Amino acid sequence: MAHVNVFDTTLRDGEQSPGVNLNQLEKLEIAKQLERFGVDVMEAGFPASSQGDFEGVREIARKVRGVSIAGLARAKKSDIDTAWEALKEGVDPMLHIFLATSPIHMTHKLKKTPEEVLDLGVEMVRYARTKFPKVEWSAEDASRSDLDFLVRMIEKVIDAGATVINLPDTVGYTTPAEYGQLFKYVRENVPNIDKVTLSAHCHDDLGMAVANSLAAIENGANQVEGTINGIGERAGNAALEEIAVALTIRKDIYPYKTNLVLNEIKRTSDLVSNLTGMAVPRNKAVVGQNAFAHESGIHQDGVLKNASTYEIITPELVGVKSNNLVMGKHSGKHAFNDKVKQLGYELSKDKLLEAFTSFKLLTDRKKEVTDEDLFTILTEIQTDSDEVKKYVLKAFQVQYGTSNLPTATVALVAPDGTKLETASTGQGSVEALFNTLDCMIQEKIQLSDYQLSSVGRGRDALAQANVKMTVDGISVNGRGSSQDVLEASAKAFLNAVNRAFYHKEPIKDKVIQAQSN
Repeated sequence: MAHVNVFDTTLRDGEQSPGVNLNQLEKLEIAKQLERFGVDVMEAGFPASSQGDFEGVREIARKVRGVSIAGLARAKKSDIDTAWEALKEGVDPMLHIFLATSPIHMTHKLKKTPEEVLDLGVEMVRYARTKFPKVEWSAEDASRSDLDFLVRMIEKVIDAGATVINLPDTVGYTTPAEYGQLFKYVRENVPNIDKVTLSAHCHDDLGMAVANSLAAIENGANQVEGTINGIGERAGNAALEEIAVALTIRKDIYPYKTNLVLNEIKRTSDLVSNLTGMAVPRNKAVVGQNAFAHESGIHQDGVLKNASTYEIITPELVGVKSNNLVMGKHSGKHAFNDKVKQLGYELSKDKLLEAFTSFKLLTDRKKEVTDEDLFTILTEIQTDSDEVKKYVLKAFQVQYGTSNLPTATVALVAPDGTKLETASTGQGSVEALFNTLDCMIQEKIQLSDYQLSSVGRGRDALAQANVKMTVDGISVNGRGSSQDVLEASAKAFLNAVNRAFYHKEPIKDKVIQAQSN
């Protein structure tokens, strides 16, 4: 079977999803899980876009050693220099440089002639190869480009040193037949195409990203790009977990293999969903809650007699356990530590003690503690920075009745250590709580979204709250969990505010200011 490389861009293209703003700790946690998942290349970010992104990419390059780490750059020497500073400590650094090739982009965005674009692309690839051992060149909007010009440019950038050629469907415009034909045409008409890896990168604006990616593979692409859960700009990217499972289940049609560890799919999906605040739709293929649920009586009867009647994917294939009850109130620190390692977390002694304490508190109130519960606890603790100032919730109380105006009283400790306490009202319990917190916090807050979901099932399930807001103009999301929906909501609100402090904190190591060059 032919091998297909997997290029994951969850931390770059995926983070460009509206409302997603990961901090350095969260990016690193996702990066470590992507390494366990088995991706070949991990695009960690766009180093020249901000100081925070630079730091995040550099930290991943330093600590994730089993994967080639890539960074995005525009066709600018300053972007390339900044990317090199971020990636040079990685074991196998790669630069991903993009330049538009479609008539509409060259005319209206770049305001350059095709010859000027060709010369710029060749110059930047040649410059990048003086620093990077691997350079991926992307023909932005390739699916709407003139084929003869595209072929000519690809040949020239390969001669200049490109090692990967990416033909993205940047706006999700193409169809499987068209996209497959594009790859076939390039394979047949670029004389030096065998010197490089040919990559596919699809967006899902018309709902065809996965189908287009598979069509590209069938027609000569030996690398596929995408994100976990299909997150990304606008309607998102091709969902890598869907591509991986399709190649496995339909290997009779697609004789291709990847290095992905399929039973890590569910854990990877859950981690990305939790940290980005982007819930996975219940009916999403492969990882949605309903993917293995059968309500129709006819379906249920068939599955009970033989699962293959209606299940083409087994839950175990993607890491879904039918019974994940694993820990209880009598479990000790040793068993807890073993479970933490099984779930893929590496905690410091202080954070391990904090997690164990939270676990014990949960066992006092919840009969069954599942992997999902532990996963939620560990994710919150692992990605909470102890180095950034923060507001701390000490206590709260909400008074509510059908005949009374809901009133919330909250006690906080401010970042400077000041103890605060006040009360406020609202049309509902959550609004009263949020109004009170807003009154106590000196930063300017504008809440744009609030969502509540359950972790697992049953009346004692954990509640998970997610909020999106701007804090002093900084776009952030926050999350919190508790058995009490109001406590989860308060935690999510404060988590978002505290995350804004993370983004406002000065960075110690000053780097090249690429954006001003």
